[in-house]
Amino acid sequence: MAWLPTGRRQLQSYAVSLLQKAASGSYQFSSFSSSLVDPAISNIIFNSQPSIISSRSFDESGPVFHGLLVNNSNRSITTNSKKLFAQVDSSSVTTENGIPSEIKEKTESKTVGEARNISFPKDVQCLPGLEPTKPGSKARVVVLGTGWAGCSFMKGLDTKIYDVVCISPRNHMVFTPLLASTCVGTLEFRSVAEPVSKIQPALSHSPSSYFLLAECKDIDTNNHEIYCETVGEKASGVHRKLQFKVAYDKLIIASGAEALTFGINGVMEHAIFLREVHHAQEIRRKLLLNLMLSDIPGISEGEKKRLLHCVVVGGGPTGVEFSGELSDFIIGDVHERYSHVKDYIHVTLIEANEILSSFDVSLRQYAIKHLTKSGVRLVRGVVKDVQSQKIILNDGTEVPYGLLVWSTGVGPSPFSRSLKLPTSPGGRIGVDEWLRAPSAEDVYAIGDCCGFLESTNRPTLPALAQVADRQGKYLAGLLNRIGRAGGGRSGDAKDIPMGNPFVYRHLASMASVGRYKALVDLRQSKESKGLSVAGFMSWLMWRSAYLTDVLSWRNRFYVAVNWSTTFVFGRDISRI
Repeated sequence: MAWLPTGRRQLQSYAVSLLQKAASGSYQFSSFSSSLVDPAISNIIFNSQPSIISSRSFDESGPVFHGLLVNNSNRSITTNSKKLFAQVDSSSVTTENGIPSEIKEKTESKTVGEARNISFPKDVQCLPGLEPTKPGSKARVVVLGTGWAGCSFMKGLDTKIYDVVCISPRNHMVFTPLLASTCVGTLEFRSVAEPVSKIQPALSHSPSSYFLLAECKDIDTNNHEIYCETVGEKASGVHRKLQFKVAYDKLIIASGAEALTFGINGVMEHAIFLREVHHAQEIRRKLLLNLMLSDIPGISEGEKKRLLHCVVVGGGPTGVEFSGELSDFIIGDVHERYSHVKDYIHVTLIEANEILSSFDVSLRQYAIKHLTKSGVRLVRGVVKDVQSQKIILNDGTEVPYGLLVWSTGVGPSPFSRSLKLPTSPGGRIGVDEWLRAPSAEDVYAIGDCCGFLESTNRPTLPALAQVADRQGKYLAGLLNRIGRAGGGRSGDAKDIPMGNPFVYRHLASMASVGRYKALVDLRQSKESKGLSVAGFMSWLMWRSAYLTDVLSWRNRFYVAVNWSTTFVFGRDISRI
């Protein structure tokens, strides 16, 4: 190291001393830069406890300490970056458009729907403690995703038999049936989110169970390993990410699906989806911003009408419920608190076919009548192009908008499409009757990302929360039984009977249409006969069902309190 400048050697010595203290347990910190530590020393540190994986990264002013720490106190693995020693000379770091050329090639666009071309270095290592399991230790189940399917599975998994590792870019589950209510302030965002460590406490307490804030990029089914990248922090437009492997005995793919755009130009750039909490937050901020902008004196009438025109594309349950929530917000709050512009705000629901096509005909007719009476304009058409301030339909009609919400269903995600696994009709990961991916040993798929293989002669199930929830519960019970029979480890379940296959029985379809009205369809399928009711009593059933089905007692309390305060005091219109 004699070639290093004096200042750099001093900095390296200081960094190494801190790392040695961390390794001995007398001092803990969460990151360092491999550009400051000799590879031999880095290798020693890598094998110490607590363990740190290094990556080289820079920002405009010089090296950034950056890494991944396995913290033995709270059993979680997190990443962060913290700039130290800002006086380090960065003149030797070349940049292009503000991004260092050394890492520019590694930056990744986060555009949804982008095709994946994953290439991992050969020297990517398994995280300490997450190498292949040893004889005498518990088998390891790795779960990809924190949606309905993944969380339902983890909740039912017996952690006396298995260690569980959950890998997801979000650390919570979202109660999606009530997500539309958060967009207008009927509910607060915390009411529909539950941390996964509350759903499966072993992620916080078990010595060999972890939650990893990361994304799975590829799966090596032959070696029972998955390749992951941490969800990096944003700094100067660069996503700093760390790559690692995790070995598994059983792999559960519950990565969900993505919103369908049908390749329509401009959807990704200008529309807002309604699938995550941050989508609801964006809708709420945009809606309130448009209300306040339109209230400024001097704004033309045409601009007011555009700003306050809320367009919803997609007439499924999500689109209809959001339209109903918007109409309630307009009638109950906007007319009272934004009296200057109350006559300009409108809602348009665009659907190519029939709204709520899976519901009974009488319920569809009731929904159309009620929404129209509430001020929602229903338009039948196909969106051809989306621009920054208007959408164009296939008949040439131009529809100006201030807020555009896209809710046209879901399809396979780029990650699902990138896997070398058989697919079901529609492009989802193909599974058999026991939710196994037949071509890959010890790999299962549940939720929106999977569908039955054509060879099973079973129809692809709809992308519904109750389907994913039921699949998660079934698979947890199946793996618990396999584990008790000694088949928990990779390759050990070949001779164990699988038992009864998964069978889905539809309970009911429900949707709120606003103004204390809802639809409840108790039929088993579109073709079967059954009870279908609409009105105030259905609304009570809808609220009761979701209040009892919400994630935890904490969330039930939040939801009940939010509903009560909204009823008494109105919705919160603060733009935070």
